[in-house]
Amino acid sequence: MSIFEPLPLAVPETLRTERLPAAWQRLPERAAVDRAIGQALAAVARNLAHFGQRFPMPSSIGGAYPAMDNTEWTNGFWTGMLWLAYELSGDANFRRAADVHVASFDQRQRDRIATNHHDLGFLYSLSCVAGYQLTGSEQARDAALGAAGLLMERFHPGAGIIQAWGDLNEPAQRGRMIIDCNLNLPLLYWAGATSGEARFSDAADRHIEQAARHIVRADGSTYHTFFFDTDTGLPREGKTHQGFADDSCWARGQAWGIAGFPLVARHNGDTRLLGLSKVLANYYLNRLPSDGICHWDLVFTEGPEERDSSAAAIAACGLLQLASSLPLLDPLRADYERAAAGMVMTLSEHYFNHEGAPGTGLLRHAVYHKPNRIGVDESCIWGDYFYLEALTRLTRIWEPYW
Repeated sequence: MSIFEPLPLAVPETLRTERLPAAWQRLPERAAVDRAIGQALAAVARNLAHFGQRFPMPSSIGGAYPAMDNTEWTNGFWTGMLWLAYELSGDANFRRAADVHVASFDQRQRDRIATNHHDLGFLYSLSCVAGYQLTGSEQARDAALGAAGLLMERFHPGAGIIQAWGDLNEPAQRGRMIIDCNLNLPLLYWAGATSGEARFSDAADRHIEQAARHIVRADGSTYHTFFFDTDTGLPREGKTHQGFADDSCWARGQAWGIAGFPLVARHNGDTRLLGLSKVLANYYLNRLPSDGICHWDLVFTEGPEERDSSAAAIAACGLLQLASSLPLLDPLRADYERAAAGMVMTLSEHYFNHEGAPGTGLLRHAVYHKPNRIGVDESCIWGDYFYLEALTRLTRIWEPYW
Protein backbone atom coordinates (compact mmCIF):
# COMPACT_ATOMS: atom_id res chain seq x y z
CA MET A 1 0.00 0.00 0.00
CA SER A 2 1.24 3.50 -0.81
CA ILE A 3 2.26 5.68 2.09
CA PHE A 4 0.71 8.65 0.29
CA GLU A 5 -2.13 9.35 -2.10
CA PRO A 6 -1.38 9.73 -5.83
CA LEU A 7 0.89 12.66 -6.50
CA PRO A 8 -0.15 15.65 -8.63
CA LEU A 9 2.44 14.92 -11.33
CA ALA A 10 2.11 15.67 -15.00
CA VAL A 11 2.54 12.81 -17.47
CA PRO A 12 6.26 11.97 -17.33
CA GLU A 13 8.43 12.82 -20.29
CA THR A 14 9.15 10.04 -22.74
CA LEU A 15 12.76 8.95 -22.46
CA ARG A 16 14.49 10.06 -25.65
CA THR A 17 17.07 7.30 -25.97
CA GLU A 18 18.11 8.53 -29.41
CA ARG A 19 19.70 11.57 -27.74
CA LEU A 20 21.99 9.43 -25.58
CA PRO A 21 25.50 8.53 -26.77
CA ALA A 22 25.49 5.67 -29.28
CA ALA A 23 27.90 3.67 -27.11
CA TRP A 24 25.26 3.57 -24.38
CA GLN A 25 22.94 1.43 -26.49
CA ARG A 26 24.75 -1.72 -25.34
CA LEU A 27 26.22 -2.92 -22.07
CA PRO A 28 30.02 -2.68 -21.72
CA GLU A 29 32.30 -5.70 -21.85
CA ARG A 30 33.06 -7.17 -18.43
CA ALA A 31 36.80 -6.77 -19.09
CA ALA A 32 36.38 -3.00 -19.42
CA VAL A 33 34.48 -2.82 -16.12
CA ASP A 34 37.11 -4.97 -14.38
CA ARG A 35 39.86 -2.72 -15.75
CA ALA A 36 38.08 0.35 -14.35
CA ILE A 37 37.73 -1.36 -10.97
CA GLY A 38 41.43 -2.19 -10.91
CA GLN A 39 42.34 1.42 -11.60
CA ALA A 40 39.96 2.65 -8.91
CA LEU A 41 41.24 0.20 -6.30
CA ALA A 42 44.82 1.27 -7.01
CA ALA A 43 43.80 4.88 -6.41
CA VAL A 44 42.02 4.02 -3.14
CA ALA A 45 45.08 2.09 -1.92
CA ARG A 46 47.36 4.97 -2.83
CA ASN A 47 45.14 7.46 -0.99
CA LEU A 48 44.84 5.19 2.04
CA ALA A 49 48.63 5.26 2.37
CA HIS A 50 48.51 9.03 1.98
CA PHE A 51 45.69 9.89 4.43
CA GLY A 52 46.31 7.21 7.07
CA GLN A 53 43.68 7.60 9.80
CA ARG A 54 42.57 11.02 8.52
CA PHE A 55 40.02 11.91 5.84
CA PRO A 56 39.98 13.80 2.53
CA MET A 57 38.34 17.22 2.48
CA PRO A 58 35.00 17.41 0.62
CA SER A 59 36.56 18.72 -2.58
CA SER A 60 40.08 18.87 -3.94
CA ILE A 61 42.25 21.94 -4.39
CA GLY A 62 44.25 21.79 -7.59
CA GLY A 63 43.22 18.17 -7.99
CA ALA A 64 44.40 16.93 -4.56
CA TYR A 65 42.38 16.57 -1.37
CA PRO A 66 43.81 18.22 1.75
CA ALA A 67 43.67 15.94 4.81
CA MET A 68 41.30 16.63 7.70
CA ASP A 69 39.95 15.14 10.92
CA ASN A 70 36.51 13.56 11.27
CA THR A 71 34.43 16.74 11.37
CA GLU A 72 32.85 17.20 7.90
CA TRP A 73 29.53 15.93 6.52
CA THR A 74 31.44 14.07 3.81
CA ASN A 75 33.76 11.85 5.84
CA GLY A 76 31.57 8.77 5.47
CA PHE A 77 32.17 8.68 1.74
CA TRP A 78 35.86 7.90 2.24
CA THR A 79 35.10 5.17 4.78
CA GLY A 80 32.45 3.81 2.41
CA MET A 81 35.10 3.61 -0.31
CA LEU A 82 37.29 1.57 2.03
CA TRP A 83 34.45 -0.87 2.68
CA LEU A 84 33.72 -1.14 -1.06
CA ALA A 85 37.41 -1.72 -1.75
CA TYR A 86 37.42 -4.47 0.89
CA GLU A 87 34.40 -6.13 -0.73
CA LEU A 88 35.86 -5.87 -4.22
CA SER A 89 39.38 -7.04 -3.37
CA GLY A 90 39.23 -9.00 -0.11
CA ASP A 91 42.29 -7.00 1.00
CA ALA A 92 42.29 -6.88 4.81
CA ASN A 93 44.19 -3.58 4.79
CA PHE A 94 41.03 -1.82 3.65
CA ARG A 95 38.99 -3.50 6.39
CA ARG A 96 41.49 -2.59 9.11
CA ALA A 97 41.48 1.04 8.05
CA ALA A 98 37.67 1.15 7.95
CA ASP A 99 37.51 -0.43 11.43
CA VAL A 100 39.67 2.40 12.75
CA HIS A 101 37.24 4.86 11.17
CA VAL A 102 34.29 3.12 12.84
CA ALA A 103 35.85 3.86 16.23
CA SER A 104 36.26 7.50 15.17
CA PHE A 105 32.61 7.73 14.11
CA ASP A 106 31.53 6.14 17.37
CA GLN A 107 33.39 8.81 19.32
CA ARG A 108 32.01 11.52 17.05
CA GLN A 109 28.38 10.70 17.75
CA ARG A 110 29.02 10.22 21.47
CA ASP A 111 30.67 13.64 21.75
CA ARG A 112 28.30 15.28 19.22
CA ILE A 113 31.19 16.53 17.12
CA ALA A 114 29.70 18.48 14.18
CA THR A 115 26.45 16.50 14.22
CA ASN A 116 23.98 19.41 14.10
CA HIS A 117 22.77 18.68 10.57
CA HIS A 118 20.81 16.04 8.64
CA ASP A 119 23.80 14.41 6.92
CA LEU A 120 24.19 11.82 9.65
CA GLY A 121 22.90 9.29 7.15
CA PHE A 122 25.73 10.04 4.73
CA LEU A 123 28.15 9.75 7.63
CA TYR A 124 26.89 6.62 9.37
CA SER A 125 25.29 4.47 6.66
CA LEU A 126 28.58 4.29 4.77
CA SER A 127 30.79 3.84 7.83
CA CYS A 128 28.97 2.09 10.66
CA VAL A 129 25.93 0.46 9.03
CA ALA A 130 28.33 -0.87 6.39
CA GLY A 131 30.75 -2.00 9.08
CA TYR A 132 28.03 -3.85 11.00
CA GLN A 133 26.72 -5.39 7.77
CA LEU A 134 30.14 -6.66 6.72
CA THR A 135 31.77 -7.58 10.03
CA GLY A 136 29.05 -7.77 12.69
CA SER A 137 30.81 -5.13 14.80
CA GLU A 138 28.72 -4.21 17.83
CA GLN A 139 30.55 -0.90 18.09
CA ALA A 140 29.48 -0.08 14.53
CA ARG A 141 25.89 -1.08 15.33
CA ASP A 142 25.71 1.02 18.49
CA ALA A 143 27.33 4.03 16.81
CA ALA A 144 24.85 3.92 13.92
CA LEU A 145 21.91 3.66 16.34
CA GLY A 146 23.29 6.61 18.28
CA ALA A 147 23.56 8.65 15.09
CA ALA A 148 19.99 7.75 14.13
CA GLY A 149 18.88 9.09 17.51
CA LEU A 150 20.68 12.36 16.82
CA LEU A 151 19.01 12.57 13.40
CA MET A 152 15.59 12.11 15.02
CA GLU A 153 16.22 15.24 17.07
CA ARG A 154 15.94 17.20 13.80
CA PHE A 155 12.45 15.90 12.99
CA HIS A 156 9.62 18.47 13.07
CA PRO A 157 6.45 16.43 13.76
CA GLY A 158 4.09 19.25 12.77
CA ALA A 159 5.62 19.62 9.33
CA GLY A 160 6.67 15.99 8.93
CA ILE A 161 10.22 16.85 7.86
CA ILE A 162 13.80 16.50 9.01
CA GLN A 163 15.38 19.94 9.05
CA ALA A 164 18.53 20.09 6.96
CA TRP A 165 20.82 22.57 8.60
CA GLY A 166 21.27 24.84 11.59
CA ASP A 167 19.68 25.22 14.97
CA LEU A 168 16.06 24.09 14.90
CA ASN A 169 14.92 27.55 16.00
CA GLU A 170 17.14 29.56 13.66
CA PRO A 171 14.74 31.63 11.52
CA ALA A 172 16.75 31.34 8.28
CA GLN A 173 16.95 27.54 8.50
CA ARG A 174 13.82 26.57 10.41
CA GLY A 175 11.64 24.23 8.38
CA ARG A 176 14.14 23.74 5.51
CA MET A 177 14.26 20.31 3.91
CA ILE A 178 16.52 19.49 0.97
CA ILE A 179 16.48 16.72 -1.60
CA ASP A 180 19.86 15.39 -0.42
CA CYS A 181 18.05 14.02 2.66
CA ASN A 182 16.58 11.19 0.58
CA LEU A 183 19.94 9.47 1.15
CA ASN A 184 19.88 10.13 4.90
CA LEU A 185 16.57 8.31 5.42
CA PRO A 186 17.92 4.75 5.02
CA LEU A 187 19.74 5.20 8.34
CA LEU A 188 16.37 5.69 10.01
CA TYR A 189 14.82 2.65 8.34
CA TRP A 190 17.82 0.57 9.34
CA ALA A 191 17.58 1.86 12.92
CA GLY A 192 13.87 1.03 13.08
CA ALA A 193 14.45 -2.51 11.82
CA THR A 194 17.46 -3.04 14.09
CA SER A 195 15.99 -1.55 17.28
CA GLY A 196 12.34 -2.47 16.77
CA GLU A 197 11.34 1.15 17.37
CA ALA A 198 8.77 2.32 14.81
CA ARG A 199 9.47 6.01 15.49
CA PHE A 200 12.46 5.89 13.16
CA SER A 201 10.65 4.52 10.11
CA ASP A 202 7.55 6.60 10.84
CA ALA A 203 9.60 9.80 10.65
CA ALA A 204 11.30 8.63 7.45
CA ASP A 205 7.92 7.80 5.87
CA ARG A 206 6.58 11.25 6.66
CA HIS A 207 9.67 13.01 5.34
CA ILE A 208 9.73 11.11 2.04
CA GLU A 209 6.04 11.91 1.53
CA GLN A 210 6.75 15.63 1.91
CA ALA A 211 9.72 15.36 -0.44
CA ALA A 212 7.60 13.57 -3.02
CA ARG A 213 4.82 16.13 -2.81
CA HIS A 214 6.77 19.36 -2.57
CA ILE A 215 10.39 19.00 -3.73
CA VAL A 216 9.38 17.26 -6.97
CA ARG A 217 7.82 19.70 -9.42
CA ALA A 218 4.97 18.85 -11.76
CA ASP A 219 7.31 18.47 -14.75
CA GLY A 220 9.60 15.98 -12.99
CA SER A 221 12.34 18.46 -12.11
CA THR A 222 13.18 19.19 -8.49
CA TYR A 223 13.80 22.01 -6.09
CA HIS A 224 17.02 21.78 -4.15
CA THR A 225 15.36 22.96 -0.96
CA PHE A 226 11.83 23.54 0.29
CA PHE A 227 10.59 25.43 3.35
CA PHE A 228 7.71 24.55 5.69
CA ASP A 229 6.03 26.50 8.44
CA THR A 230 6.86 24.26 11.38
CA ASP A 231 4.10 25.78 13.54
CA THR A 232 1.24 25.16 11.11
CA GLY A 233 2.87 22.37 9.10
CA LEU A 234 1.97 24.15 5.86
CA PRO A 235 4.32 24.24 2.85
CA ARG A 236 5.87 27.63 2.08
CA GLU A 237 8.17 27.81 -0.94
CA GLY A 238 10.89 26.10 -2.94
CA LYS A 239 14.34 27.64 -3.30
CA THR A 240 17.78 26.67 -4.47
CA HIS A 241 21.00 26.82 -2.50
CA GLN A 242 23.52 25.44 -4.98
CA GLY A 243 21.65 25.53 -8.28
CA PHE A 244 21.58 28.19 -11.00
CA ALA A 245 18.18 29.62 -10.02
CA ASP A 246 15.18 28.82 -7.85
CA ASP A 247 13.28 27.56 -10.90
CA SER A 248 16.17 25.65 -12.53
CA CYS A 249 17.12 22.05 -11.75
CA TRP A 250 20.39 21.53 -9.89
CA ALA A 251 21.91 18.38 -11.40
CA ARG A 252 23.22 16.82 -8.20
CA GLY A 253 19.87 17.40 -6.52
CA GLN A 254 18.08 15.60 -9.36
CA ALA A 255 20.56 12.76 -8.96
CA TRP A 256 19.86 12.56 -5.22
CA GLY A 257 16.20 12.19 -6.11
CA ILE A 258 16.77 9.49 -8.74
CA ALA A 259 18.85 7.51 -6.25
CA GLY A 260 16.98 8.25 -3.05
CA PHE A 261 13.39 7.40 -3.93
CA PRO A 262 14.12 3.78 -4.94
CA LEU A 263 16.41 3.31 -1.93
CA VAL A 264 13.54 4.35 0.33
CA ALA A 265 11.15 2.09 -1.60
CA ARG A 266 13.57 -0.74 -0.84
CA HIS A 267 12.86 -0.18 2.85
CA ASN A 268 9.16 0.73 2.98
CA GLY A 269 7.91 -1.21 -0.04
CA ASP A 270 6.12 1.74 -1.64
CA THR A 271 6.30 1.17 -5.39
CA ARG A 272 4.95 4.68 -6.05
CA LEU A 273 8.44 5.89 -5.26
CA LEU A 274 9.79 3.85 -8.15
CA GLY A 275 7.37 5.57 -10.51
CA LEU A 276 8.48 8.90 -9.13
CA SER A 277 12.14 8.04 -9.67
CA LYS A 278 11.34 7.15 -13.30
CA VAL A 279 9.85 10.62 -13.80
CA LEU A 280 13.03 12.21 -12.41
CA ALA A 281 15.29 9.87 -14.38
CA ASN A 282 13.65 10.70 -17.72
CA TYR A 283 13.89 14.42 -17.03
CA TYR A 284 17.59 14.05 -16.19
CA LEU A 285 18.52 11.80 -19.12
CA ASN A 286 16.69 14.00 -21.63
CA ARG A 287 18.87 16.98 -20.70
CA LEU A 288 22.37 15.56 -20.98
CA PRO A 289 25.00 17.06 -23.29
CA SER A 290 26.46 15.05 -26.13
CA ASP A 291 28.89 12.95 -24.05
CA GLY A 292 26.22 12.11 -21.48
CA ILE A 293 27.88 13.71 -18.42
CA CYS A 294 25.66 16.43 -16.99
CA HIS A 295 26.45 20.08 -16.46
CA TRP A 296 26.20 21.27 -12.87
CA ASP A 297 22.64 22.48 -13.50
CA LEU A 298 20.27 20.85 -15.99
CA VAL A 299 19.25 24.25 -17.34
CA PHE A 300 22.49 23.88 -19.33
CA THR A 301 22.44 21.17 -21.99
CA GLU A 302 25.45 22.24 -24.08
CA GLY A 303 28.11 24.93 -23.94
CA PRO A 304 31.01 25.89 -21.70
CA GLU A 305 29.37 25.53 -18.26
CA GLU A 306 31.20 23.12 -15.96
CA ARG A 307 30.25 19.46 -15.92
CA ASP A 308 29.58 17.67 -12.65
CA SER A 309 31.03 14.19 -12.79
CA SER A 310 29.95 13.63 -9.17
CA ALA A 311 26.28 14.14 -10.09
CA ALA A 312 26.72 11.70 -12.97
CA ALA A 313 28.14 9.05 -10.63
CA ILE A 314 25.22 9.47 -8.21
CA ALA A 315 22.72 9.29 -11.06
CA ALA A 316 24.35 6.10 -12.37
CA CYS A 317 23.94 4.43 -8.99
CA GLY A 318 20.36 5.65 -8.82
CA LEU A 319 19.55 4.29 -12.26
CA LEU A 320 21.05 0.91 -11.36
CA GLN A 321 19.08 0.78 -8.11
CA LEU A 322 15.93 1.80 -9.96
CA ALA A 323 16.46 -0.76 -12.74
CA SER A 324 17.02 -3.56 -10.24
CA SER A 325 13.79 -2.60 -8.43
CA LEU A 326 11.55 -2.50 -11.51
CA PRO A 327 9.64 -5.53 -12.80
CA LEU A 328 11.54 -7.61 -15.35
CA LEU A 329 9.04 -6.69 -18.07
CA ASP A 330 9.17 -2.95 -17.44
CA PRO A 331 10.19 -1.46 -20.81
CA LEU A 332 12.47 1.13 -19.17
CA ARG A 333 14.43 -1.30 -17.01
CA ALA A 334 16.96 -2.18 -19.73
CA ASP A 335 17.20 1.45 -20.90
CA TYR A 336 18.13 2.62 -17.40
CA GLU A 337 20.67 -0.16 -16.95
CA ARG A 338 22.36 0.60 -20.26
CA ALA A 339 22.37 4.35 -19.59
CA ALA A 340 23.90 3.85 -16.14
CA ALA A 341 26.57 1.49 -17.43
CA GLY A 342 27.37 3.85 -20.30
CA MET A 343 27.64 6.75 -17.89
CA VAL A 344 30.07 4.83 -15.68
CA MET A 345 32.25 3.82 -18.61
CA THR A 346 32.27 7.40 -19.95
CA LEU A 347 33.47 8.51 -16.52
CA SER A 348 36.12 5.79 -16.58
CA GLU A 349 37.38 6.67 -20.04
CA HIS A 350 37.22 10.47 -19.98
CA TYR A 351 36.88 11.71 -16.37
CA PHE A 352 39.02 9.31 -14.33
CA ASN A 353 42.21 10.83 -12.94
CA HIS A 354 45.13 8.78 -14.27
CA GLU A 355 47.86 11.02 -12.84
CA GLY A 356 48.21 8.89 -9.75
CA ALA A 357 49.63 11.46 -7.34
CA PRO A 358 48.91 10.79 -3.64
CA GLY A 359 45.73 12.51 -2.45
CA THR A 360 44.26 13.06 -5.91
CA GLY A 361 40.61 12.30 -6.52
CA LEU A 362 39.30 9.49 -8.69
CA LEU A 363 37.03 11.65 -10.86
CA ARG A 364 37.98 15.01 -12.36
CA HIS A 365 35.58 17.76 -13.43
CA ALA A 366 33.17 17.76 -10.49
CA VAL A 367 31.46 20.74 -8.87
CA TYR A 368 30.83 21.18 -5.14
CA HIS A 369 29.18 24.62 -4.88
CA LYS A 370 29.21 26.69 -8.05
CA PRO A 371 27.47 29.85 -6.69
CA ASN A 372 30.02 30.07 -3.87
CA ARG A 373 32.93 29.05 -6.15
CA ILE A 374 33.88 26.09 -3.96
CA GLY A 375 35.30 22.97 -5.56
CA VAL A 376 34.53 24.00 -9.14
CA ASP A 377 36.12 21.72 -11.76
CA GLU A 378 37.73 19.69 -9.00
CA SER A 379 37.27 16.23 -7.50
CA CYS A 380 34.50 15.69 -4.93
CA ILE A 381 34.75 12.80 -2.50
CA TRP A 382 31.09 11.77 -2.92
CA GLY A 383 31.65 11.51 -6.67
CA ASP A 384 34.58 9.17 -6.05
CA TYR A 385 32.45 7.06 -3.69
CA PHE A 386 29.47 6.73 -6.03
CA TYR A 387 31.75 5.95 -8.96
CA LEU A 388 33.15 3.00 -7.02
CA GLU A 389 29.66 1.99 -5.85
CA ALA A 390 28.41 2.04 -9.45
CA LEU A 391 31.31 -0.16 -10.58
CA THR A 392 30.47 -2.55 -7.73
CA ARG A 393 26.82 -2.66 -8.78
CA LEU A 394 27.84 -3.49 -12.37
CA THR A 395 29.74 -6.62 -11.33
CA ARG A 396 27.61 -8.33 -8.69
CA ILE A 397 24.31 -8.49 -6.83
CA TRP A 398 25.30 -6.03 -4.14
CA GLU A 399 23.65 -5.41 -0.78
CA PRO A 400 23.62 -1.61 -0.40
CA TYR A 401 24.95 0.06 2.73
CA TRP A 402 21.96 2.42 2.39
